[in-house]
Amino acid sequence: MTTLATALAACDMLLIDGLHAFDFTFDESGLTIECMDGRQLRRWVFSADQVAAASGAGDDWSLSDGEGEHRLVCMSAFRAPDEEDDEE
Repeated sequence: MTTLATALAACDMLLIDGLHAFDFTFDESGLTIECMDGRQLRRWVFSADQVAAASGAGDDWSLSDGEGEHRLVCMSAFRAPDEEDDEE
């Protein structure tokens, strides 16, 4: 069974409440997410217990904190290769 912790370990970008977030940290203390919403810095902090209690599957999760329910989507960002294959 996939858990949110497993999904977070495999992703490098999140979508939280419709906002793209590249700046997030997940460790034994929990999950911290920061992103810019226009000119406003938005920040979410979830404890390890809140992450463990998340419901969902695959890349789409529902996560609660003291302020309510949040929709979290784990995504992989496209990355260009470090070296150009055409150059030789």
